[in-house]
Amino acid sequence: MAEAQKYLPGVPDEDDDIEEALPDSRLEQEAERIAEALIFASAQPVSEAYVASRLPRGADVHRIMLRLKALYAPRGVNLVQVADHWAFRTAADLSFVVQTEEQEVRKLSRAALEVLAIIAYHQPVTRAEIEDIRGVQTSKGTLDVLMEAGWVRFRGRRRTPGRPVTFGTTRDFLDHFGLEELRDLPGIEELKGAGLLSGRVPSNLNIPVPMGDDELAENEDPITQLDLEELGLLTPKGEEAD
Repeated sequence: MAEAQKYLPGVPDEDDDIEEALPDSRLEQEAERIAEALIFASAQPVSEAYVASRLPRGADVHRIMLRLKALYAPRGVNLVQVADHWAFRTAADLSFVVQTEEQEVRKLSRAALEVLAIIAYHQPVTRAEIEDIRGVQTSKGTLDVLMEAGWVRFRGRRRTPGRPVTFGTTRDFLDHFGLEELRDLPGIEELKGAGLLSGRVPSNLNIPVPMGDDELAENEDPITQLDLEELGLLTPKGEEAD
């Protein structure tokens, strides 16, 4: 991608002061084209900070992204926001057109879906807290499936005896389920409207509003390399364990 980057028209470098070469209106057009090219060329969502680092000085990257988002809104490909990242995705109403019969559908067990929902709404949450909410033990295999799918991650460690690991969702989770941020998860009325909650739901049932994806709770410490080594995820040299 770095190799292709230097051929993009209008990309500033040490020898090319684009700010002086173009009027403001043309400068904005070039900035939009650069942002569009960067995201199109990437297989993964691109961070807003990365786009900003490639734009001419003074360019309002967030305003540019919102303008591009509006431009692509009625098209077959949409520009979508995933946390602070951006990606091109097929319009939701056209997804059936690009699906193929050979495409493997990832199916989760009921237990895995329950655990994923608990983590999404209650994060940061420990394994013991997940089991307390579900009322049954959670197998390590269930958590492993969610982590291998890239939807769940270790967030930190709780400042309580034993320093249990806390779990949270990932940016890939947001991307897969079409969410810009965790606060876009459906509330109780939306879940009822979708038929996912029965009419016998207790009147005092509340669905928590998740914290921001990168926010640490007051009683939570971030995961460090030493923690990963202790958990057996890294060797003492910092290399991934087999």
